[in-house]
Amino acid sequence: MTEPLAGARVVDLARDWIGTPYRHQGTAKSVGCDCLGLIRGLWRELYGDEPETPGPYAADWAERGGSRENGGGERLLDAASRHLVTVDGLGKAEAGDVLIFRFRAGLPARHCGVLEGPSHFIHAYEQAGVVRSALVPGWRRRVAGVFRFPAG
Repeated sequence: MTEPLAGARVVDLARDWIGTPYRHQGTAKSVGCDCLGLIRGLWRELYGDEPETPGPYAADWAERGGSRENGGGERLLDAASRHLVTVDGLGKAEAGDVLIFRFRAGLPARHCGVLEGPSHFIHAYEQAGVVRSALVPGWRRRVAGVFRFPAG
C-alpha cells in the first residue's frame, strides 16, 4: 500500500457526499453519515468492501474515558495507519488526502475529513451534515495526522 490514489478522484467522490445529513455511525451517501462514515463510504466507492469495521462507538467516545492516558488509545489514527498511506504532515498534503483532527490535547483524535484543496476540506459536521469548510487556522492547528488513499 505504498502507492497513493489520484487525489482528484477522491475529491470528486467526496463532493458528491455534500448535503448528506449527519447520522451518528451512518455510512450512506444521501441517507446519513458521520465523519468516519464519510471516509468509510469513500473507501467502499473506491475499493469495494471495507478492510475492517469500527464496531459501535458512542458520539462522545473520545471524551468518555477515551484519553490516551487511561488506555483509550488512538483508534482513528491507528486505523488510518493500517489502511491508508501516511503523509508527512499538512505541509505535504494534497487534494484527496484524509485529515484527522484532535480537538483537545490529551484526548484521542476524533474527527476526519477530505482535503479538497489548499484551503478547504469536506467533512460530516454534526450540526450541518456533509459540508465544505474553510481550512482556517483553528482547523489547521488541530490536524493530528494526514493520510492518502492507497492505489487500487
